Amino acid sequence: MGKALQPGLRFAPAKVQIERRADGAMILRSPLKLGGHARAVGEWLERWAREKPERTFLAERRDGAWRRLGYREALGLVRRAGQGLLDRGLDGSRPVVILSDNSVDHALLALGAMHVGVPVAPVSPAYSLMSKDFAKLRAIFELVRPGLVWTADPTKFAPALAAVGARPTSIDELLPEKASSEVDEAFAGIGPGTVAKILFTSGSTGTPKGVINTQRMLTVNQEQYAVVWPFLEDRPQVLVDWLPWNHTFGGNNNFGMMLRNGGTFHIDGGKPAPGLIEITAGNLRDVSPTIYFNVPRGFDLLMPFLEKDVALRRSFFRDLDCMVYAGASLPQNLWERMQELAVAERGAQLPLISAWGSTETAPMATGVHYAVDRAGIIGLPVPGCELKLLPAAGKLEARVKGPNVTPGYWGRDDLTKAAFDEEGYYRIGDALKFADPAKPEQGLAFDGRIAEDFKLSTGTWVHVGATRVELIAAGDPIVQDAVITGHERSEVGALVFLNVAAVKARGLDDASVRGYLRSVLDRLAAESGGGSSTHPVRALVMAEPPSIDANEITDKGYINQRAVLDRRAALVEKLHADRPAPEVIVASQ
Repeated sequence: MGKALQPGLRFAPAKVQIERRADGAMILRSPLKLGGHARAVGEWLERWAREKPERTFLAERRDGAWRRLGYREALGLVRRAGQGLLDRGLDGSRPVVILSDNSVDHALLALGAMHVGVPVAPVSPAYSLMSKDFAKLRAIFELVRPGLVWTADPTKFAPALAAVGARPTSIDELLPEKASSEVDEAFAGIGPGTVAKILFTSGSTGTPKGVINTQRMLTVNQEQYAVVWPFLEDRPQVLVDWLPWNHTFGGNNNFGMMLRNGGTFHIDGGKPAPGLIEITAGNLRDVSPTIYFNVPRGFDLLMPFLEKDVALRRSFFRDLDCMVYAGASLPQNLWERMQELAVAERGAQLPLISAWGSTETAPMATGVHYAVDRAGIIGLPVPGCELKLLPAAGKLEARVKGPNVTPGYWGRDDLTKAAFDEEGYYRIGDALKFADPAKPEQGLAFDGRIAEDFKLSTGTWVHVGATRVELIAAGDPIVQDAVITGHERSEVGALVFLNVAAVKARGLDDASVRGYLRSVLDRLAAESGGGSSTHPVRALVMAEPPSIDANEITDKGYINQRAVLDRRAALVEKLHADRPAPEVIVASQ
């Protein structure tokens, strides 16, 4: 199964049951048993307020120092926030919309809403601050019709608020002096099926979809973690995290894990972007995490700091049990560099593992809970969650069913109906494959998005996900991201987005960048053994970064392949022209 896990770190055994059907489909289940789960996330808060009242639950920097909030104090403020919402007549049909980055006040209001049965809809700040036309924000407000809007910064968000005709309510207005028995009655009336959150995901259409997240989804998913990662209960967890709470990774997975297990969540004001990654490095120099989550781009930008800063590296690895990436594939060279640092600092490798799911699955549907010796493995189905794998265009399309799966989309019965198959499995749209078909207990690997793959004019399939990851890895650190092209054409191409900071640091001019990228294409061609569908032979550097207004990128830095191809169709034509323009980079071979 690869290298041994860190001594003393408890994981569940790697087991899977497979039901094989006559049509070639497979149903994968975990034989591990899923126990009971909390009725609502508020039960976790009440438990720790009772058992560890002074332990820090939330911490954020204010004027350079950490502002810390214990569990007992947090519960008191959450109940008061719930009372404030009830006083304004909010209920399950009148959600709270939050326009804000992560903060203690954001957390208290969200928990207060969920405590009294009011759905909370945290909306990506990018829709308010990076958008020029506010189209997505308008669509969200029209769909949700919120009973209350809150923002931490009314001045910064003023243009967005004006665009949707909303008046923000301050946190002070929402906190009466004390909560009444009305809060207790509302909390007692919450059931597992009560809507806790509405999380927005746009997919490839550009129109935001409101994914219903029930209390059951949130509480079951954390119990699934507890079964496969029992080490979470071995000591209080400490997290330093930037991932936005309007996304399921940060808001459900990471936040929920700290709350369920009585951990401490340090709100990281940094992000994986030049000028902000330095804030993350400073926070990690100050606080030693026990578990660390990030997207691949976050690990990529943090790596140079860890390699050069001895104090940061010592603090980061001192108490660390486990590192987790998700949301996109991690290049193998980055996985290896991180392990080299772990060995240098700790004398042994640490688990650097992944999980898989979506906003609709709360998010974890599969998870790694065993030793792996490479990136890309997403693990096995977690207890209570079933995977259906269907043969499709030479791949295995994955569908998901379980108590952690959404009942549907807010206000869109049409989308809900289309999202599930005749057996009630959610059509997630991803392809998976066995890491080792002869040993299914070694888990699954991500095999791209079904809708992104295409055929060349030769009839050969191009697997976009794998091709993209290999190009980024080969072009590290100059290539930041890429979109693969070539649908019904004779060759594979790539629209390349550069890592501007890396280009500048190396003093590369346009000619040097072109030469570098040509060498990357040549190397991929040589390594492919002649397979024309497995590597790009043409590339075109993008002068304009991906646009959030055009749905080309999310605020976590994920590229939307389809949106980029549609918006930059003229550049795709230039890339694949019979007589390539001078700016098109063509492999030598």
